[in-house]
Amino acid sequence: MATAVITGGTDGIGRALADTYLDRGHEVLIVGTSEGKGRAFVESAGRRGAGDRARFLQADLSLVAENRRVIDRIAEQYRAVDVLVLGARYHRSTRAETPDGFESNFALYYLSRYLLSHGLVGLLGRAERATVLNFGGSGLTGPVRWNDLQLRRNYPGTGALGHGAALCDLLGVHFTRAYADTPVHYVLNHPGVVSTSFAGEYDAFTAAHVDGLRTSGKPVSLAVAQILPYLDAPPARLTAVLEGRQLPTDTPAFDPAAAERLHTITEKLLADLPR
Repeated sequence: MATAVITGGTDGIGRALADTYLDRGHEVLIVGTSEGKGRAFVESAGRRGAGDRARFLQADLSLVAENRRVIDRIAEQYRAVDVLVLGARYHRSTRAETPDGFESNFALYYLSRYLLSHGLVGLLGRAERATVLNFGGSGLTGPVRWNDLQLRRNYPGTGALGHGAALCDLLGVHFTRAYADTPVHYVLNHPGVVSTSFAGEYDAFTAAHVDGLRTSGKPVSLAVAQILPYLDAPPARLTAVLEGRQLPTDTPAFDPAAAERLHTITEKLLADLPR
């Protein structure tokens, strides 16, 4: 039986993908912070006769140790992972740091996806054809602040999500090059503006803007319909998608040298973190 693991799977696109894979007969594990939403997913699956295939794991993925715990739990429960969806993110209008000392968007939006991508590659490699879906910037959200990855100067508010998305693009580049001998495909998807919960903490101006986006954004069902073809049959080892349209990955935003640079920096940050 195929397995799908979905972070940010308690709401929005993640939850819709979780329901889709349950309907397809997959085992589905969603990871999130809300116990109530996780329980609602499992109970909903039970009412549809799929309760034995639905699981929820509560975790704060902004913490390095929590990502490592999640990786260990997944390895204990599943022989292989066929689909890994990396969708957890949380907006902050003002800069905040995690207990690990990382800027919150860097930690949750990028570093968690780095840890899970690399930490689960063994299980992904056991699938006949595995796919990682990372909600990155698809080359549209740079440039990278190489001298200020933790956004300590002139914190950009909403732009912090865009910066994290640009880092995710480079993660996809490095991952596909590092594991070129595996059957794992990597899809970077920018879904556009989708009518979801827009989880986060907003200042008054941004909150008013977000309220408008909740109304004007495309339905989650449309976003999922635009994503699924690339999950089901990725056209390349690394694929970048914007609202259902494939984009080139030979642009500066996907520079292999920049991807290697970010990988080296990330490994140094993790090595310096007390365990």
